[in-house]
Amino acid sequence: MDAEQNQKPAADQLTELGAATTRTSRGNIYTLTIIGQIEGHQVLPETVKTTKYEHVLPLLASIEESEEVDGLLLLLNTVGGDIEAGLAIAELISGMKKPTVSLVLGGGHSIGVPLAVSAKKSLIAPSAAMTIHPVRISGTVVGAPATFQYFNRIQERIVEFVTANSHISREAFLQYMMATGELASDVGTVIYGREAVACGLIDRLGSLGDAMETLHRQIAREKGRRARQINNS
Repeated sequence: MDAEQNQKPAADQLTELGAATTRTSRGNIYTLTIIGQIEGHQVLPETVKTTKYEHVLPLLASIEESEEVDGLLLLLNTVGGDIEAGLAIAELISGMKKPTVSLVLGGGHSIGVPLAVSAKKSLIAPSAAMTIHPVRISGTVVGAPATFQYFNRIQERIVEFVTANSHISREAFLQYMMATGELASDVGTVIYGREAVACGLIDRLGSLGDAMETLHRQIAREKGRRARQINNS
């Protein structure tokens, strides 16, 4: 009975959050998926697969403080979504002291780009894609200079975060963002695995085994650093 009770929370997390903890002799890894559309302040229809920021934010805080978790593996297959919700999640991940690795599978589009580069090391599958485009907001928009300035400032937040957390230059990222003729009836660029690495946006090509090995190396270094601190104290 006790074993069933212990397994139920893990099963619930896997079902509700797409998350799971793997415990091995090399360290305990928390795997979190960012899928579908990033849901912000507005609730999306039930027919849309979503990642809810109000679930992810406290979860990331608990992972950072947990003594039972040694590292975070972030699996991404997202079309994008709410800009501020996505940036909030990305900022938390980039501010974590624990080892973190992201892996783009399928797609890391739109606001998924900052999420992909937020980890200490980022990987992308060769077949995965990433869409880089200017800020787009649906609904009624007031046609005024102040509105343009507001959009520009939001876009600048994205550009600054991506360039600060990856090796791509500001000029190259803006060139991808403002390219014409790449997307049908739109501005922007779709890049795939090898190009994402070549331009410095993502650290390296790889899949699950590579991501796990990268994370285990980070965990080993962190454990070594802590051991040295204890010995020197």
